[in-house]
Amino acid sequence: MIRILLALVCLLLSSCGGPLNFTHPEQPVYSGYPLAAAPPAPDSLLVVSFNIKFAEDMKGAIRLIEENPALRHPDILLLQEMDVPGVRKIAHALGMHYVYYPATINPQINRPFGNAILARWPIEDEHKIILPHVGRLGHTQRIAVAGTIRLGNRALRVYSVHLATGMESKGSWKRDQALAVAHDADTTAAGMDVIIGGDLNSERVARTFEKAGYRWMTRGLPATAGWFSLDHMFVRGLELTRPAARGVVTDNKNASDHNPMWMTVRLIRT
Repeated sequence: MIRILLALVCLLLSSCGGPLNFTHPEQPVYSGYPLAAAPPAPDSLLVVSFNIKFAEDMKGAIRLIEENPALRHPDILLLQEMDVPGVRKIAHALGMHYVYYPATINPQINRPFGNAILARWPIEDEHKIILPHVGRLGHTQRIAVAGTIRLGNRALRVYSVHLATGMESKGSWKRDQALAVAHDADTTAAGMDVIIGGDLNSERVARTFEKAGYRWMTRGLPATAGWFSLDHMFVRGLELTRPAARGVVTDNKNASDHNPMWMTVRLIRT
């Protein structure tokens, strides 16, 4: 009888021990929009990417974006490690449209953990890309979030990406994840300009996007997480407004364990 009870306890623990991964490409999804009308299409875009650690210090992150001259008034904001309240807070504070997909219930915080795209214009045709290979240790899912932003007669495809950590992955796993994002852009965004940005948890994997035909806009910038350059941005069909129109805010006022990065790209008129 004792053996049977022990077996049942072990079965229950094993069934509850794994993470809750959200593997449906369209669900759950959270989106919203500001009351103000979208502005007209600009000549250039300020794009910011920021991994806000577990969405813990949203007041600090919002204050950093509002007060730092390099980050102020972003046109597109790519976020990682977010939960639903955190995305809503920052979108409301900045007056932006948003779309958010959780990847998993993170076991460290027991809250949703995922990526978001925020923009000053409506976000269409959004979906979640389920990246290959769940983590080796926690078996958690990694994702990218895709959406289309229409600026006048132009359509811009945008991706917020969060690849696996080095401890979670092995061999070519991060390369496989990067290629999954590039493949989605190649198949769903034919003829569109593309922006890909986020936390790659690697600098080396950035070369995968380069080989896939994307310009590595953040190459050589200061570290974004401690001593390491883990966060990067890539484009197709766009160019910087000037060579120095990119950077990393190295003093993040302790709002996260990552530093936000930014670039200003010109919309080439057609």
